Amino acid sequence: MRWLTFWLACVVSLLAGSASAHDASSYGGVFRSRDLGAAWLNADVGLFLNAALVIAVDPRDSSHLLVGTDLGILSSHNGGRSWVPEARDLIIGAVFALVFSPDGELAVCAAANGVFRRDRDGWLRAKAPDSAVPARALVGGRNDRFYLLGRSRLFSSEDGGRTYAVVPGLPQTSEMTALAGIAGPADALAAVIDGRAMISHDGARTWSDAGFGDADAPVDTIATDATRPERIWAAAHGRIAVSDDLGSSWHSVGRSLPEPKARVRGIAASADAMTLVVSSDRGIHRSEDGGETWAQKEDNLPIHIEAGPLARDPKDASVIYAVFSLMPYAEVWRMAVDGGNLLARIEPISLAGALSFCVLVLICGGLAARHLSRRRAAANSPR
Repeated sequence: MRWLTFWLACVVSLLAGSASAHDASSYGGVFRSRDLGAAWLNADVGLFLNAALVIAVDPRDSSHLLVGTDLGILSSHNGGRSWVPEARDLIIGAVFALVFSPDGELAVCAAANGVFRRDRDGWLRAKAPDSAVPARALVGGRNDRFYLLGRSRLFSSEDGGRTYAVVPGLPQTSEMTALAGIAGPADALAAVIDGRAMISHDGARTWSDAGFGDADAPVDTIATDATRPERIWAAAHGRIAVSDDLGSSWHSVGRSLPEPKARVRGIAASADAMTLVVSSDRGIHRSEDGGETWAQKEDNLPIHIEAGPLARDPKDASVIYAVFSLMPYAEVWRMAVDGGNLLARIEPISLAGALSFCVLVLICGGLAARHLSRRRAAANSPR
């Protein structure tokens, strides 16, 4: 009995440790700030994600969230208090691009195994060229129009995300690496093409050089502003720049990030552009003085792992979501392109540890069952 008690105590201790609260330093995941990045809390209760890659907020219902991970899509209808997988038999692999339509009636995602559309009947596969996946970004426009940035080319759908075709106009030798929709005009887009910020006002058929970025400092990302439709943000070589006239002119904001080699993936700002929140492969940085000073956010957030794009609540611009990946995004992307199996990354020592734990549980379970069987036999035996 003493040995049985000892082994059971060990098992309970191990199980309790594995079920402890979310350790931000050990996992990726989803985090939410309700005060424009000043304080953060995990929004993925009960999940221990390896790689959270993108998040979308339903414009009709702020408590409805969709998260793209390295293993498909998760959804929450209560602001992250509980999560369920979506279409796990259909949507397989890393999901880097995910978006709701402006009215919230539709959702579209691009996974490693294809592009998918969800309406009232659930998720269905869309028709898209092979080069459309994996996708870097999705933009939901008006009149059932969606734009999808694949590996390097741009695709569009005119039928609510059912079918996609290549958008003509971009030279075959050019590479598009980031895309954002501009609020206001239905066909206005901002993009990063060959390392430079570019603007289109005709649904990506023609592009004009916005005059920001070069070969020595290519643009990492480009983002529109939730509070100022005419404002566009961009980042290059650790510097943040802003345009208040849809890319006609730019000016640098404050000083460089503390990590000059950081690759910026998301930018969010207050209406007066004094509070800035930047996500990158070096985590999240925030400034309260227009970028003159920067502080890395570490409270409740993962440290030293990569942050992905930011998402803002369409109904409350002060609410921001950030995603983190324990696995480098470049590696998740490479595996999605190559069709690699994430299980191949499990190290032998991890497998040995997991196997040892399973054996321990089986042994303890067997001992417990044997002990209970003996007690039952003793109780039923005639005296």
